[in-house]
Amino acid sequence: MYTLYYSPGAASMVVHLSLLELDVPHELRLIDFDSKAQKNPEYLRLNPAGVVPTLIVDGAPIYECAALMLLLGERHAEKGMAPITGSEQRGLYLQWTLHLANTLQPAFRQWFYPTDFGPADQADAMREFAQRRIEAVWDRLDAHLTGKGPYLLGDSFSLLDLYATMLMRWSRNMPKPADRWPAIAALAQRIKARPSWQQLYKIEGLTEWA
Repeated sequence: MYTLYYSPGAASMVVHLSLLELDVPHELRLIDFDSKAQKNPEYLRLNPAGVVPTLIVDGAPIYECAALMLLLGERHAEKGMAPITGSEQRGLYLQWTLHLANTLQPAFRQWFYPTDFGPADQADAMREFAQRRIEAVWDRLDAHLTGKGPYLLGDSFSLLDLYATMLMRWSRNMPKPADRWPAIAALAQRIKARPSWQQLYKIEGLTEWA
């Protein structure tokens, strides 16, 4: 049994989706951002970064959404939702996972919280820079899906597609959201049609970008 500390629509979303796709027992613990529950000393003992997700695995807390997605795929390899070590697709799976984690996700943080990266009077410039970084990833991702799709690993759905789609969703209110790129939009529609996506929306009480 896993325990996931989450906030609706946050980075915990890919972990929640992965648990649903893998159909493994789990329980949810809501972290209320409005009341700053992520900064509560009790929660900080689990996750000193004060963010979500945190997943309790065999009694121990582990965090970082990309790491948790990779871990769950490995722990439940029999479900076939992540390439196993030594397989032909493993390198591509790791490449895109780390690209999303190291390039795209930090750029979103800069977009949403520009004053974390510089003076308040430079916030607009910081957001413009973040937007260029984000759109550059969409260009690369769309080109990859156009030539080698329909999923990030070709014909095979994987947990990586959930991660990419969660990040696409984060762009929904940007000047040029991810679904303006045709191959990306097609992937998003495939993922949003999956039962796990629809179930998560009901559980987390989400409505936008359904």
